[in-house]
Amino acid sequence: MDLRAPSHWRTLEFHSDVHLIDRDPHTFAAWQGYLDSSTADAVFILGDLFEVWVGDDAVSSSNAFDQKIITSLRTCTQKRPTFFIPGNRDFLVGDRFLRQVGLQRLPDPTVLVFHGQRIALSHGDALCTDDTVYQQFRAEVRTPQWQRDFLQLPLDQRQAKARAIRQVSESRKQEQTQYVDVNTDAVLYLMAQVQADVLVHGHTHQAGTHQLDANRQRLVLSDWCADASPARLEFLQLQAQAGQNSFQRISLPL
Repeated sequence: MDLRAPSHWRTLEFHSDVHLIDRDPHTFAAWQGYLDSSTADAVFILGDLFEVWVGDDAVSSSNAFDQKIITSLRTCTQKRPTFFIPGNRDFLVGDRFLRQVGLQRLPDPTVLVFHGQRIALSHGDALCTDDTVYQQFRAEVRTPQWQRDFLQLPLDQRQAKARAIRQVSESRKQEQTQYVDVNTDAVLYLMAQVQADVLVHGHTHQAGTHQLDANRQRLVLSDWCADASPARLEFLQLQAQAGQNSFQRISLPL
């Protein structure tokens, strides 16, 4: 899918892997402050905004943390278009919640056409093709049938299953001697297919800029953690400038 930016958009911002959860109030506060202060023409959230999502019905009007998230997103979406590509933690975010907060869902991948430049946007997990165990799991849980069956379970059962899946995932990470990154061939194939010269993605928690060849580069978004040392509270800003678009990484002060 191509998303063509209106000509008046001059500044865009991208972030991912915030992993919002009530037991991490400092990261939430930093993210909330960022949305409140942003002056971007549009904001793109490239997955894993939430630590876990087991269905829109898990959002409670009596839960103060849920309501803070809803208020923050509504405040942002009322000021500017705000787009969301689901990640591996929050692929079950449904249309009901998106309508409630005003987020606009994008398919993964999406090509952003911004002042003549084609920029591929993705969460990034589909590009980790060397992790065959995860890719098999991903293929299963992304089917409509699996999602229907899962969402029909009682809420407490869904929450228990989500905890079990996370425990297995964390155990696999501890057993791995090397973190599985995106596969370069998969990245180059995607960029060739969509004719993009830049790929922006998250998921890997390995923020950085990778020059793939003379004309193409991969920009990896940071995960967010206010309590890390040093804190990781970074977004990527894209500005339209005369003759060439410019990317800049911006870290929030604590």
